Amino acid sequence: MAFALGFDIGSASSKGIVLGDQGVLGSFECPSGGDFRLTAHKIRGRLLSQTGRTADDISRTVATGYGSKLVTFADEVEPDIICQGKGVSSLLPSVKTVIDVGDLYTKVLRINGNGSVHNFLLSGKCAGGSGRILQVIAKVLQVKVEEIGELSLKSKNRVEFNTGCAVFSESEAISRLSQEVTKEDLLAGIHRALAAQINSLVERMGVEQEVALVGGGARDAGLIQALKEIRGHDILVPPNPHMTAALGAAMIAKEYRR
Repeated sequence: MAFALGFDIGSASSKGIVLGDQGVLGSFECPSGGDFRLTAHKIRGRLLSQTGRTADDISRTVATGYGSKLVTFADEVEPDIICQGKGVSSLLPSVKTVIDVGDLYTKVLRINGNGSVHNFLLSGKCAGGSGRILQVIAKVLQVKVEEIGELSLKSKNRVEFNTGCAVFSESEAISRLSQEVTKEDLLAGIHRALAAQINSLVERMGVEQEVALVGGGARDAGLIQALKEIRGHDILVPPNPHMTAALGAAMIAKEYRR
């Protein structure tokens, strides 16, 4: 049996997948930290330990993501949009538009039935258009970022934020807290503001159904709901949506051997 590794070294978190002839054999995620090279070695060690393999058993390794060039043992580095298209298409073959909400950027991809990317758009550098704004607001509210999605769904009177900028949104959130606005209403408002920015990017690209949401933002139930409300249609979310780029990288590594 041939084994391949796929790595997605993101700015905030890094992921790895072991792929065998029968599919995914193991996966691991951890914070990226300040040393991407060390993080990549840590992930490889955990993956090999999970699957009872050694480095000699791996036929090929492909890396993608923000810190992919520091994966020194990788045989190849691929753009993350290519890996995302590949990974999403393997899980959701009907998808033609992919929204990838990451820590630094949001990307919108148009893909064909084989997962090949034929167009894409990238958000600007402002954190207000990426998942980073959710971390900023979670810190202000002293709530774990994993909890903010479900909390926002309990909102009774959503706050309307007057800006899409992360810095001003932080100041506005602090100001609203002093007015005894609930955390749930604040979170519903920030999810709506982020969803509106993402939707603007989607509209610029043009939508072809079906639509999928991936990346760290796709683990946030509040963001998923806000996007559905703005878009007016269902949005598909694959299992482990934060792992799709790593999966695509592993698939590319596997296909090379074939």
